[in-house]
Amino acid sequence: MTDDLRYPELRGKNVLVTGGSRGIGEATVRDFAAVGANVFFNYRASSSRSDELVAELGKEHAAATQADLADLSDVERLWEEAVSWKGGIDVVVHNASVREPIPLDAPTSEWDEHWLSALRVNLVAPAHLSRFAIKHFLGRGCQGVIIGLTGRIAVRGDYPEYLQDGAAKGGLNSMLRGIASGFAKNDILTYLISGGIIETDQARSQFDAQGGRERYMAEIPMGEFGTVQDISELILFLSTGRARYSTGSTIDATGASFLH
Repeated sequence: MTDDLRYPELRGKNVLVTGGSRGIGEATVRDFAAVGANVFFNYRASSSRSDELVAELGKEHAAATQADLADLSDVERLWEEAVSWKGGIDVVVHNASVREPIPLDAPTSEWDEHWLSALRVNLVAPAHLSRFAIKHFLGRGCQGVIIGLTGRIAVRGDYPEYLQDGAAKGGLNSMLRGIASGFAKNDILTYLISGGIIETDQARSQFDAQGGRERYMAEIPMGEFGTVQDISELILFLSTGRARYSTGSTIDATGASFLH
């Protein structure tokens, strides 16, 4: 299918990517398919976009399903369909997230609902999928990889309108580190990618809502926003197992805007 020989270890591997129809998720799906992996991904609403992506990459190497990660039954079904597609999963990439602002002076019930929705998608769904994956990897007795896209906001804190996202990402950090320490002996590897400001539709919406691009560009010593390939390339490398002894580590991809 492909002439891309960067990561021969990934040829034939089965990968689950959440939120794979656009942005970083789409780039990741494309890159996995390019190196010969089989990629299953979910989308929340963009069925036509997902159908086009699957058709482009080929149904033997890509498949998608609609699943709302705020709905536990959808999360369970997503995992079951992903495993059934090729008979197993080797790599899980937690990419999907919701990031919508809510002001502190919003009505309490609205603020509460906003927080619960963000936590379910950005933290609770990854927790369930990670649990399913761990049991699956242990049952197969082979190496498994779990990668979470967290962000600098998980450590430094987030803007007041986005506190729920920063809090969820901080929880994702803790969860994946706990999995690393608890299951490294079983060759279950976890990695955290702490992204900065990556040029995506979601980021552009935030620019428009929060004072324009210049406000965010001023934070970045490199003087440029990241690209989706800056993240997807890291995901592919970490999925190979070449960085096995670095399990539990956080990799900063922030243009030096935040380092820890």
